[in-house]
Amino acid sequence: MPDPRFFDSLGPASLSELARAGGAELASPALGDRVIAHAAPLDSADAQAITFFSDAKRKDAAGATRAGACFVRPEHRDFLPSGCAALVTRHPQAAWAAAVARLHAPRRHEPASDAIHPEAELEEGVLLSPNVTVGQGARIGRGTRIGPGAVIGPGVLIGRDCVIGPNAVIGFALLGDRVSVAAGAVLGEAGFGAAVGPRGMVDLPQLGRVVIQDSVTIGANSCVDRGAFADTTIGENTKIDNLVHVAHNVRIGRNCVLAAYTGISGSTTIGDGVAFGGKAGVADHLNIGSGASVGAAASVFKDVPENETWTGFPARPLKRWLRETAWLSRMAGGRVTRG
Repeated sequence: MPDPRFFDSLGPASLSELARAGGAELASPALGDRVIAHAAPLDSADAQAITFFSDAKRKDAAGATRAGACFVRPEHRDFLPSGCAALVTRHPQAAWAAAVARLHAPRRHEPASDAIHPEAELEEGVLLSPNVTVGQGARIGRGTRIGPGAVIGPGVLIGRDCVIGPNAVIGFALLGDRVSVAAGAVLGEAGFGAAVGPRGMVDLPQLGRVVIQDSVTIGANSCVDRGAFADTTIGENTKIDNLVHVAHNVRIGRNCVLAAYTGISGSTTIGDGVAFGGKAGVADHLNIGSGASVGAAASVFKDVPENETWTGFPARPLKRWLRETAWLSRMAGGRVTRG
């Protein structure tokens, strides 16, 4: 279930209604009255959840799902277990996105409410600068300072002795103690996800959170996206420079360092004590081992083992990169000399 602090439940809904919303055909019309309460990924769905399946490589996961219903392509409907109702469509992800919009809605600031919502809870010693907005259900710990123009969204939890810079925007997030968020940083906006629908591209729902542990620093104008369903997490004492992007579902360990312009793509897992040079880029669904280092401007397309240093484009172990660079320099220099 999406966290109710950040998402309102709009359900339940019948399968017939969700099929219409997604432009799908219910394979067994007799199941049209089955009630669905929430949306979930294939692996974690239960009998009251609706999910989707679109990747034949995950055939085993489809066969093991406990979902009450699943959007699925016609050629994949037989992959589903007997207890899971099939909603047949050529665009399972887009159909699921439409169903999610019927079942869940992100909580937003209430129109015309006070800048500091009366349902927000601020401990003694919280210091608010001018033009700060704090949404309903937000909780802020003692000793925390909020800079001018900052926006704290509904349900957000901020621990004690934190510093939130001017014009920072924090939503769908849980922050520990002594967290520093610099000016203009944005935490908790929707991660980048889209799918092809019958009328073109549609945004996929982002139903997760951002979880920031104690003593994390996030630099100016950096962005940390909330998870698609699971959380985006940043471990204790990690330091993030200005203009860094951390995508949805990324998990960063403790005591990591990310220099400016680093970009971490979705669903990547980073161990403890990892260092990224400026402008480093990491592709999605990778694992960066604890103690590893990624050089400036490196582009990582493969898993990086623990305690190794990688650099270059595409990134590879440092010693290999040095040998290849030296060889290329010699070969290029030789050709110039002979010319």
